[in-house]
Amino acid sequence: MRISWTGLIPLILFLALSGAFAIGLTKDPSKLPSQMIDHPFPEFSLPDLLDMEKTIDQSYFEGQVTLVNIFGSWCVACEQEHPMLMKLARNNEIRILGVNWRDTVEKGRDWLARGGNPYTRIVFDADSMLAIDLGVTGAPESFIVDKKGQIRYKYIGPITEKIWRDELKPFVLMLEAEQ
Repeated sequence: MRISWTGLIPLILFLALSGAFAIGLTKDPSKLPSQMIDHPFPEFSLPDLLDMEKTIDQSYFEGQVTLVNIFGSWCVACEQEHPMLMKLARNNEIRILGVNWRDTVEKGRDWLARGGNPYTRIVFDADSMLAIDLGVTGAPESFIVDKKGQIRYKYIGPITEKIWRDELKPFVLMLEAEQ
């Protein structure tokens, strides 16, 4: 009996694709890699949401570990995350720079007036220039920036108590201990 190799090609392709899909299903979508890890925070100069006459730029990061949080008044998951950010701010656990993304000044300010303001400063990025440079795919997304202005960590999704305690806080403490 003779086996036809051309008849096995569809089976081989099916097995290869099944293996690729099976591996893909084991991956955590919140752990998307970022090309920005261990690179300087992108250069920017954008207005402060609460005082549009002032600008904020990358010099903001010098000397202090900072959590950069991308948010918008339109973002449902940002509503879920917001109480945790308020808790971090109340407890002075980390300095938080907000990036108000794809919003209007009025909607961004109203959203903060309703829920409170956990941010030390808020960049207004209506045209997504900073978000594009950071490779943001949605909100909320957060970056941990070290004392030298290097992006060291990226987290996609709402920060919860568990995520903060088990994943982000130990990383922040390690960065704060660095000289």
